[in-house]
Amino acid sequence: MITGPAEGRFLYNARPMDWVQAIVLAVVQGLTEFLPISSAGHLVLVPVFLGWEDQGLAFDVALHLGSLIAVVWYFRHELARMITEWLRSLRGGPLSADARLAWAVGLGTIPVGVAGLVFQDVIALQMRSPVVIGVALIGFGLLLGLADWRWRGEKSEYTIGWREVTVIAFAQALALIPGTSRSGITMTAALFMGMSREGASRFSFLLSIPVIALAGGLETTKLAGSPEPVNWVMVVVATVVSGIAAWLCIHYFLVFIRRIGMQPFVVYRLVLGAILLSVFWGS
Repeated sequence: MITGPAEGRFLYNARPMDWVQAIVLAVVQGLTEFLPISSAGHLVLVPVFLGWEDQGLAFDVALHLGSLIAVVWYFRHELARMITEWLRSLRGGPLSADARLAWAVGLGTIPVGVAGLVFQDVIALQMRSPVVIGVALIGFGLLLGLADWRWRGEKSEYTIGWREVTVIAFAQALALIPGTSRSGITMTAALFMGMSREGASRFSFLLSIPVIALAGGLETTKLAGSPEPVNWVMVVVATVVSGIAAWLCIHYFLVFIRRIGMQPFVVYRLVLGAILLSVFWGS
């Protein structure tokens, strides 16, 4: 999840990021963007634990571009049908399942878009800390575990109603808090609303497309207005690496959750959150 203004500590830093850092962060972003463990949190924490300077949100945008390309390519056939049926519905055609899903994704983006514009500065400047991330990892991890254990149903992304879409949409706005995980909170809300694990995951992945595109476009506009030079070669390489890692993550995650479910990710969140609080609480 992208939040806040681009601080530029990677793309226009007096001490540029080296290739090792760029590749490591690209892999981390690609592997965590679609897992319910918070990619934004990991992009903050990796530099903290390895003694690197925070790469800044401008580099986060470059990494998220790779994730965006990966999810669009993975769901290209579904997206083609959704766009075609959505355009047909605008011309007065029937509201097919694909058209309904397209409308659901669009409407589901509105709350997080508004919240991002209103609170972006507060979140970027005051909430990118290990303690906030630790609390969010634990709190929202417990909710994910409860939803996966008690409340999941059999609805797919094509059969959910507008009430479910509304709840998931407002839940997605909470992902602006680092450590929450956009995919994690949307999957949690979807499970609470009776969706299956796979349906919740697929809908979460589709919801990520406009969110990443809109946030990335906003930050790219700010980046384009900066007089500072940009290391485009490193950005392109990091985008490609992030995209490959993200595609593999989507593919194997959908296979994994059918067999095992969300609980391993819940345990991971609790352990990581506890470590962060034990190290950084009160420091």
